[in-house]
Amino acid sequence: MMKGFKRKIEILNYLLANYNNGRRKTFFCIAVNLLDLPDIREILRQIGENNELSEATEKERGLYVVKAFQNIADKRDIKLKLRKK
Repeated sequence: MMKGFKRKIEILNYLLANYNNGRRKTFFCIAVNLLDLPDIREILRQIGENNELSEATEKERGLYVVKAFQNIADKRDIKLKLRKK
């Protein structure tokens, strides 16, 4: 259990360092927390295989990653939104 948690922290730090355009921190925190590690690994695989991302703008890269997370979350019927009261 602890190993998976540490891996999620590493992944979150990676996402924040490489795909956070200043507006994605909360989204990535929620997504990494709610999704299972195999789903997150699948997203990282998709990111790694997309050769066009290296030429994309920071905003485009962030949007691609958010869409990848959203697609997996939708399949799992998970809402990646912070509910404020």
